[in-house]
Amino acid sequence: MLRTKTVEQSIRDTEEPEHALRKSLSALDLTVFGVGVVIGTGIFVLTGKVAKETAGPATAIAFVAAGVVCALAALCYAEFASTVPVAGSAYTFAYASLGELVAWIIGWDLVLEFALGTAVVAVGWSGYVRSLLDNADWHLPDVLSGTDVAEGFGFDLLAFVLVLLLTAILVVGMKLSARVTTVVVAIKVAVVLVVIVAGLFFIDTANYEPFVPPAEPQPSGSGFDAPLIQLIFGYAPTNFGVMGIFTAASIVFFAFIGFDVVATAAEETKLPQRDMPRGILGSLVICTVLYVAVSVVVTGMQHYTELSVSAPLADAFKAVGHPFYAGVISFGAAVGLTTVCMILLLGQTRVFFAMSRDGLLPRFFSVTHPRFGTPYRPTILLGVIIAVVAGFTSIDELATLVNIGTLFAFVVVALGVIVLRRTRPELPRAFRTPLVPLLPALSVAASVWLMLNLPAETWLRFGVWMVLGVIVYFAYGRRHSRLGAGRGVARDA
Repeated sequence: MLRTKTVEQSIRDTEEPEHALRKSLSALDLTVFGVGVVIGTGIFVLTGKVAKETAGPATAIAFVAAGVVCALAALCYAEFASTVPVAGSAYTFAYASLGELVAWIIGWDLVLEFALGTAVVAVGWSGYVRSLLDNADWHLPDVLSGTDVAEGFGFDLLAFVLVLLLTAILVVGMKLSARVTTVVVAIKVAVVLVVIVAGLFFIDTANYEPFVPPAEPQPSGSGFDAPLIQLIFGYAPTNFGVMGIFTAASIVFFAFIGFDVVATAAEETKLPQRDMPRGILGSLVICTVLYVAVSVVVTGMQHYTELSVSAPLADAFKAVGHPFYAGVISFGAAVGLTTVCMILLLGQTRVFFAMSRDGLLPRFFSVTHPRFGTPYRPTILLGVIIAVVAGFTSIDELATLVNIGTLFAFVVVALGVIVLRRTRPELPRAFRTPLVPLLPALSVAASVWLMLNLPAETWLRFGVWMVLGVIVYFAYGRRHSRLGAGRGVARDA
C-alpha cells in the first residue's frame, strides 16, 4: 500500500508505443488551457455576490488573497509537473512520493471531481444557450430542456450534445483540442476585456466608499448545512470588515479552481520541464488580473449594496442605460463554459488513463489510438457517461464536491513536494518550489482552512466516496497493480 513508483519508472512507462501519448503542446497551449478552464461564469456572477454579501469594494483584495493561496499550490504543481512530466497530475505525483494507496485515493477523487464538474458546467452552459435562444424567439420544448418537472421527466438535450461533441474533439487529438480552445478562449477574454473597458467609463468613485465596510456577524448555519469549522470549533466567519476580506477570499477561491488541470497534460507537452511551470503560473496570473479588474469595475459602476446577486455585471450595465452589454455578457459566459467543460473532461480522462496504465484500473483503457495518439477508450466511455448524467440529472447540490476534491489534491501535492525533496534530493528539477518545506506547509494550511469552511454535508458525501474508493482498491487495484507484479503481489492485467 505504501510502495512508490519511481520517477524513472513513470517516465519509462510513457515510452511504451501503445500506451504513449503524443507530444504536441507548447507553453502557450498550456496557458490557454489554464485560462480556458478558470475563466467561467464566476467572473460574471461571483464578483457581485461576494461584494454585496461579504466584502464590498474590497472584493478586489479578496481576489488577490485567493490568488496568493492558489499560487502556493501552483508552485508545488510546477515543481512536480516539470520533474515528473507524466499524465495524471496529483495522482502521478502522489504515486512517486506518498505511495500507492494515497495515489489511488487522490486519483479516485479526481475522477469524480472532474466528471461532476464537467456535468455541472455542461448544465450551466445549456442554461445560458437556452436564454440566448429565447431572446431570438427560438424555444426548445420543456421536455428537452431538463425543466419538464410536471411530467416527472426532463432531458437536457443541449448539455448532452455538448459533452458528446467535446468528447469527439478530444478523441481526434490534443492539437485540435488546443486550437479549438485557443479560438474560444480568445473570444471569451475579448468579451471580458470589452466589459472591463466599457465599464471604466461608468465608474463613480463615490461607490467605493466605504472601501472596507464595517464588520457584521455572518448568519449562523445549522446542522449539516453549517461549515465544518463552526461545528467543530464554534467559529463563525464575519461579513465585511478586515476578516470579511478573508471570508470572501475563501469564497472567491473557487473561481480559480481548474488551473491544476494543466498538470494533467504534462505528458503531451513538447518541453514539459520548461513549459509546464510557465503554463501553470502564467494562466494563474492572467486570471487573477482579470478577476481583480472585473471586481473593481462592478463595484465602481454600482454601490455594493445595490448590486444584484444573480447577474451583477449585466444588471450594472442595465442600471447605467446600456442593456446591450447584458447580451454580450451572456454570450461570453456561454462561450466561456464550453472550454471549461472540455478541459475538465480532458483532465479526467488523463487521470483515468494513468491509473489504467499502472494496472489500478483495467489495462484495456490505457491503449492509445494508433492514429491520433489519444486515450480514446476512456475518453469515449467517460464522455458518454457524463453526457447521460448531464442530460438527466440536476446536480447543483453536488457542485461543492468539486471544491473539496480539488483542495484535497492541493494538500496531497504540497505534502508530496516535501517528501520527495527528502527521499530523492538528487532528482533533476527544472523548476524548484522556493522555501521548502515552509511554502508547501503554508499551502497545506491554506487548503485545509478553506476545506473546513465547506458544509459538513459536503464532507460526509466526500467521505462516502472515499470509502467506496478504498473498497475498490482492495478488491481490484491492489491485486492488479503493475508495481506489485514484480513482487508476486499482483499480475499485469
